[in-house]
Amino acid sequence: MHQPLLFRRSPDSSRRARFGAHAWPERSRAALEADLRAAVEGEVRFDAGSRALYATDGSNYRQVPLGVVLPRDADDVVATVRVCRGHGAPIVGRGGGTSLAGQCCNVAVVIDCSKYMNRIVALDPDARRARVQPGVILDRLRDAAERDHLTFAPDPATHNHCTLGGMIGNNSCGVHSLMAGKTDENVEELDILLYDGTRLRVGATSDEERARIVADGGRRGDIYAKLRALIDEHAGAIRREYPKIPRRVSGYNLPWLLPEQGFNVARALVGSESTCVTVLEATVRLVPSPRARTLVVLGYPDVYAAADQVPQILEYEPIGLEGMDDRLIRDVRHIGVREDSLQQLPPGGGWLLVEFGGDTREAADAHASRMLDDLKKKGRAPASRVFDDRVHEEQIWKVREAGLGATAHVTSDHPTWEGWEDSAVPPDRLGGYLRDLRKLLDRYHYIGDFYGHFGQGCLHTRIDFDLFTEDGIT
Repeated sequence: MHQPLLFRRSPDSSRRARFGAHAWPERSRAALEADLRAAVEGEVRFDAGSRALYATDGSNYRQVPLGVVLPRDADDVVATVRVCRGHGAPIVGRGGGTSLAGQCCNVAVVIDCSKYMNRIVALDPDARRARVQPGVILDRLRDAAERDHLTFAPDPATHNHCTLGGMIGNNSCGVHSLMAGKTDENVEELDILLYDGTRLRVGATSDEERARIVADGGRRGDIYAKLRALIDEHAGAIRREYPKIPRRVSGYNLPWLLPEQGFNVARALVGSESTCVTVLEATVRLVPSPRARTLVVLGYPDVYAAADQVPQILEYEPIGLEGMDDRLIRDVRHIGVREDSLQQLPPGGGWLLVEFGGDTREAADAHASRMLDDLKKKGRAPASRVFDDRVHEEQIWKVREAGLGATAHVTSDHPTWEGWEDSAVPPDRLGGYLRDLRKLLDRYHYIGDFYGHFGQGCLHTRIDFDLFTEDGIT
């Protein structure tokens, strides 16, 4: 099944090189499918239904793929890439399909590891490390780690169906990335496959190790030499121009290649959305999971006042800090989230959800009490409610997690669309940013709920752009 295949360039190769993957005629796609079926032990799906299912993700983009491969193991991925390379076919990795900007939609062969390559290969609680296949669901890893009071800190709202491979491609964050950083800060090593068939294990690289790799030559040595040359030429610009904000996930992660960051090729690849490599396996960092948590909900006159106080709240080192406005609450109520959950919120028009952790319930409660007492002393105390039982805490978090679905269809005339998701600013400028954005939306008569990871200066919103008429698009 995995014998090397020889390919001749098809007559359509030059046309595809000029016009891209859209120029695939049916005969070329059929030949690609046949060779994949001969080389791969997993599932190869080129039927119209499967291609339609994989044409969309969580965004408003639609690109019908050439076909879909569900590999059974790393050898299947290697074979898939080898066949695609021989046909000049592009590839794209896909996790849970939760991307909000079309990252896993393309006219390409989609590689979906979630069905078969979804194992936790090893979990070492003493070293606080886990080796996982790219298709493992985040909650499976978190549940396994929790048995040793550990966790993988980044936890997007889609944690019950997003995959680690997708999180690595996207550089995902989430509520508790405030506790231990984004996905890139929690990846130690990656087993990767290049489009040319080169397979590497990458991570942090000392000067001595990098020099040895370059001296050994070959494809690996050439890659490391060119990466170092890139950094030598552009280190100043990278240090100067990359935004120094906690939620920077756009663009290639070049700062991780700087000498002071340990020339970490693995972390530099996080966020590259399979444009550089395909991930076969990942070694990730686990961190202590607080055994007790206390949630404080603070109510403000509006979401702008809530955002203004974020820098002060961060001084108390919460493990999570989320924000939401009254528009979101209205839309959550509209989709039928339990009214008793919404009634538990303190009065206000904007809210902060502040979570503290500790080894005991008393320790977590003490963190919360200190913050509330200090805010009262400073005359900045908003309305508040403390939740220290798991049932009520989970009800409040479900209100926040319902945001994406609740904001999808909020008017009868036009649905709201992704496109402004995950805008980010320094947390101390969040209040001003929200005010300016609301003025911009009002100027053009758009609506949009404001909510997100306020502790990281990150905003989620969907806007009711008119994508159905010529005037709306232009």
